[in-house]
Amino acid sequence: MTPPALPDIRIPAALLPGDGRFGCGPSKVRPEALAALAATGTTFLGTSHRQPGVRSVVHDIRAGLRDLFSLPDGYEVLLGDGGSTVFWDIATFCLIERRSQHLSFGEFSAKFAEAAGAAPFLDDPEVITSAPGTCPTLEGRRGVDLYAHPHNETSTGVALPPRRPAGADPGALVVVDATSGAGGLRVDPSQFDVYYFAPQKCFASDGGLWIALCSPATLERIAAVKGSGRFIPASLDLTIALDNSTKDQTYNTPALATLFLLRHQLEWLNDNGGLEWAATRCDHSAETLYGWAESSSYATPFVAKPDDRSHVVGTVDLAASVPHETVCGVLRANGIVDTEPYRKLGRNQLRVGMFPAVEPADVEALTACVDHIVERLA
Repeated sequence: MTPPALPDIRIPAALLPGDGRFGCGPSKVRPEALAALAATGTTFLGTSHRQPGVRSVVHDIRAGLRDLFSLPDGYEVLLGDGGSTVFWDIATFCLIERRSQHLSFGEFSAKFAEAAGAAPFLDDPEVITSAPGTCPTLEGRRGVDLYAHPHNETSTGVALPPRRPAGADPGALVVVDATSGAGGLRVDPSQFDVYYFAPQKCFASDGGLWIALCSPATLERIAAVKGSGRFIPASLDLTIALDNSTKDQTYNTPALATLFLLRHQLEWLNDNGGLEWAATRCDHSAETLYGWAESSSYATPFVAKPDDRSHVVGTVDLAASVPHETVCGVLRANGIVDTEPYRKLGRNQLRVGMFPAVEPADVEALTACVDHIVERLA
């Protein structure tokens, strides 16, 4: 079926944001970072990832992440190819001893639970669910050796700060999927053992890389599981990833542009004040978006509880009389892109990336543009 034609609505230039990219991954890459990459000419792209030119970039990334997250002594920064999707399989093979508990409250939080449930060498995981737009809490259980949840559910715009569950067995790990939250949301390293993410959101880079901040207890677990004799494919083996990471390289050839853009963003964040600066910047964007939705006659924040609302991925429901397909289509025709809702959620809503690279003033401009469109649709 041919979709209906979009109304020809031109948004005045004075209302438009300075940059119209609001995607939730891949997210906005700052033009300054692209210019810096281009300026390397023939000295970086196309060179060996096991030589100083690239290994120095990996070294800077690992050091920059230690600084950004104020990692305690003994924590290691591991990285490898494949993104967060691959890390679900890595954690299944290398971190769960027998049984895990998972919080499932959106598309991405459910996937790690599915991976653990499909592993024939593990006991069935415990999965605690809640409806999209809400979040459950971890519950300490005897016999659970790993607790897993996302810091930020990218599909729904719900954030859940990491907290160790009361009553957990000694030595149980807390493993947090921070793909869309790391670098934009505050976090206490004492509350997690693994904080893993990919760089295509808050870190304004491309995908295809996973990064894991690992506690000393995690390093012990990695060695113990490997020593148990469990078969682990080499590409998923965290002992191999650890060995390579401490040498400032990856086991397989990485995407060099991804590494360069990640380092550039890390330097920008740390030079401007670190994680607190980045989180405050995202706070301002979130206050603008949710405040606009709460005062609107046709828009409402999807996440009902203010404390659960993400400050890096904002979701706003629209009235039935305001179809998101039309609003997003007109926005796209005017150079404002990737405000569509998560496809599997199936709601009439906008989803807005508010990562540190996004100017808070551009979020305000976006809301004015949506108002402009809706007024003309009426």
